Amino acid sequence: MKKVLKIILGTLCLILVGIGIYAFFQFRDRHPNYQADLRLASGPGPLEAGFAKVDITPTDFETWEDVDGNAKYDPKSGDRFIDKNGNGKFDAIWLAGFHNARPAQGVQDKLWARAMVLRSGDITLALCVIDMIGFGNDEVIATRKMISAALPDIDYVIVASTHVHSSPDVMGIWGPSEYVSGINKAYVTQVQTGIKDAVVQAYEAKKKAHVKFAAEADKLKHLVGDTRMPMVADAGLKLMQVIDAETNQTLGTLMNWGNHPETLWSQNIRLSSDFADPWRNYVEQGITVSDSLVTPGIGGVAIFLNGAIGGLMTTHPDMSITDPYTGKAYAKPSPEKIQAQGKALAKITLETLGDTSLPLHASLDMGISAKTIELAMDNELFQLAAFLGIFDRGFVGWKKIRSEVSTWNLGPATFVHVPGELYPEILHGGIESPDGGDFQLSPVEVPSIGSQIPGQFAFFSGMSNDMIGYIIPKSQWDVEPPFTFGNNKRPYGEINSLGPETGPKIHQEVLSVLKALPERVK
Repeated sequence: MKKVLKIILGTLCLILVGIGIYAFFQFRDRHPNYQADLRLASGPGPLEAGFAKVDITPTDFETWEDVDGNAKYDPKSGDRFIDKNGNGKFDAIWLAGFHNARPAQGVQDKLWARAMVLRSGDITLALCVIDMIGFGNDEVIATRKMISAALPDIDYVIVASTHVHSSPDVMGIWGPSEYVSGINKAYVTQVQTGIKDAVVQAYEAKKKAHVKFAAEADKLKHLVGDTRMPMVADAGLKLMQVIDAETNQTLGTLMNWGNHPETLWSQNIRLSSDFADPWRNYVEQGITVSDSLVTPGIGGVAIFLNGAIGGLMTTHPDMSITDPYTGKAYAKPSPEKIQAQGKALAKITLETLGDTSLPLHASLDMGISAKTIELAMDNELFQLAAFLGIFDRGFVGWKKIRSEVSTWNLGPATFVHVPGELYPEILHGGIESPDGGDFQLSPVEVPSIGSQIPGQFAFFSGMSNDMIGYIIPKSQWDVEPPFTFGNNKRPYGEINSLGPETGPKIHQEVLSVLKALPERVK
């Protein structure tokens, strides 16, 4: 009997040791001692700029038949995959967002890595926006190392995501089930290589440039819906057009607006960059109606930089989009609806940039302030997903992950980057302390970030250098009943957030990097 007990205890000990080793491996820091902390400044001087775009659309994946039309792969319902390589396995590309088991059935439009490289004085900055739902900080750091090996004189690389919900799962949590990762490692490598190639091409394409900035506060409000109280949106459009100093041709355009690119909605099973695709195309190539060019484009490479989209800023199926040229309205999610939305966005973009009174800046100063931060992962579902390898994330301490905030200025414009879906009230003000909130306290994230951004033009980018989910005001945090604003169930945002301390921490750290910007731009 004692021998049996010893065997059982020994086996249990071995199992526990194995679990411990496995957990240590899963939670290991992927980039030990990495820090992105920097503060750089250049005086006013000539600007060089380059733009490029690289196709990062998956090309080698297996498709399937959705027998019951529910956009969810279920062999028990008769769904079957097309086994192209004959290995008996479904080599799918799993789409990110909405729900699990949503494999791609084809390609609606291409996905891109679109890069801009700027040099002012002795500072060189690269920004690359990818058509993904998000890209983790570990993957961003690995990509930076690839870029640094090719271009060691780039001082800082920002990788942001458009947050499109019809892109491949590169985070792991939208696989065939809640317990199986959706990551295709070969595709993640393709994305990283695409980012590196886009930055290298933009760097090599640098030319002396002039810059035009513009903003439109009101005309895009009808294209985005707020689905959670309080009603605060980041619906203003901020624009930066970069022009060749010698030819006066557009090199590229940065278009900053806050909305989920998910107009195609949850039943779409084709790869797409959603409304970003027609918006960018129409700005570059012009808007056509019945094969006739009605509004000329400006050329160059157009980049969509998403904004503060927490609180669930989205063009949901109840919202109708009207084509500004034909007058036809589209409510049901469809490729035609995103085309109409792209036309509406492009029309206002081109009209705003067409203002001849906008000054053209030939000499600009630049400053960069970036900071590596630690964030507590209090979300137990996230912890479990990390342990199981679904959410592939390294840790820098007990329940703590590495992330990053940054800001940079270019003449009269300041750009702020945060690692997730910021609730717009943290940016613009309007945080409330509603009855039913889990923490009965006054707003913590004050003053608003927007009120502290220096310069004439304030650009804000979410999903930058990481993707940590929703960044929610602590006074509005709502997991336990009774629920805020008369809701019968808990809000969605908290399910996909690190925890209630994330909002205050991000707010504090963003104000910190803003204070570290050179004094002359304040």
